[in-house]
Amino acid sequence: MRAPLKPLDEALAELLAQAAPLPGSDTVATFDADGRVLLHDAVSPLQVPPQDNSSMDGYAVRRADIAAAGVELPVSQRIAAGASGGPLVPGTAARIFTGAPVPEGADAIVMQEDCEALEGERVRVNTVPAPGQWIRRSGEDITRGSTVLAAGTRLTPAELGLAASIGLAQLAVARRPRVALFSTGDELVMPGEVPPDQMKPGAIYNSNRFFLRAMLLRLGCEVSDYGIVPDRRDATVAALRDAGGAHDLILTSGGVSVGEEDHIKPAVESLGRLDLWQIAMKPGKPFAYGRVGGAHFMGLPGNPVSSFLTFALLVRPFLLRLQGVRDLAPRALSATAHFDWPRADKRREFLRVRQGAAGGLELFANQSSGVLTSAAWGDGVVDNPAGQTIARGDTVRYIPFAELLS
Repeated sequence: MRAPLKPLDEALAELLAQAAPLPGSDTVATFDADGRVLLHDAVSPLQVPPQDNSSMDGYAVRRADIAAAGVELPVSQRIAAGASGGPLVPGTAARIFTGAPVPEGADAIVMQEDCEALEGERVRVNTVPAPGQWIRRSGEDITRGSTVLAAGTRLTPAELGLAASIGLAQLAVARRPRVALFSTGDELVMPGEVPPDQMKPGAIYNSNRFFLRAMLLRLGCEVSDYGIVPDRRDATVAALRDAGGAHDLILTSGGVSVGEEDHIKPAVESLGRLDLWQIAMKPGKPFAYGRVGGAHFMGLPGNPVSSFLTFALLVRPFLLRLQGVRDLAPRALSATAHFDWPRADKRREFLRVRQGAAGGLELFANQSSGVLTSAAWGDGVVDNPAGQTIARGDTVRYIPFAELLS
């Protein structure tokens, strides 16, 4: 009797249990660390901002000197960003600019729009300021000794700026995973090699190789592209053996079904082991995981949408965990279905959708696993539980592609 298909969540948990962070590290300039994974906590050695400073162009004042709107005060000093003023003399105001340190004794900033400059270095203050008005306090953003970025953070442009704000010119990051990528299938042809009008019957262009390589690069991987491997057992074994010695992951597309020309399963088993075979998800059932030599092995289905989604839902979190990323779950949203889906499936389904003008989700008409147009047309998927139908107006779980492709 054939074993039941593995539920997706259970399969992902098993995969992540095998994804020990890779040994080694890189030290890179903060300028070059976008998308890399931080290896150690970034702890601030200073306060940000380092001292109280003005968030407006205006005048630093003592509130006690402004009993009512219209008070006139002499301007005793001028403080620009990067300069340092002296203590504020009682009964005077200091001309101050955005980012400049607040002088000792001042307890509010009045923005210049609420003031009127007068002759003779004087200013009329036309409003009564609130305590602490327009003052950014020392440490308001970051306090000395605080962890600004935690180990395992995948760095974004904002986080690079945050690292720079505490003086970090270089960052220790996880090394990039080394991935060997190849496709199997005698029907596959590379674009540019054969014109469309000269294609043999049954031949198709290899689309999977293009989007898989792009997705790997987005995840910071170093990719060795092994091209298309013929549908022969000896060729498949040779490609796997060669890739297993120098890579952290071997990723294949096609050849993981149960047909006579599907050689991945026996080839992997002859060189190592196969721990996972077939997932209860649609599209994407033919997914495999195992080991070949020192490398992890993942086999994706040949149908393009199946390959695309199994990568997004299984390979992506695995590769991020290899780099030490801790927060892996894509953020799902609640959305309203503007379609009917009356055919419940035994497997968990991922329906390609996009947000319509009215805010609800529209369904791509053809949900076949071979229709890659659905992924290019859509902006996400509905994560539909097994055995669940959908009626127009139902609330569904929606995962944007932005969460799955970043």
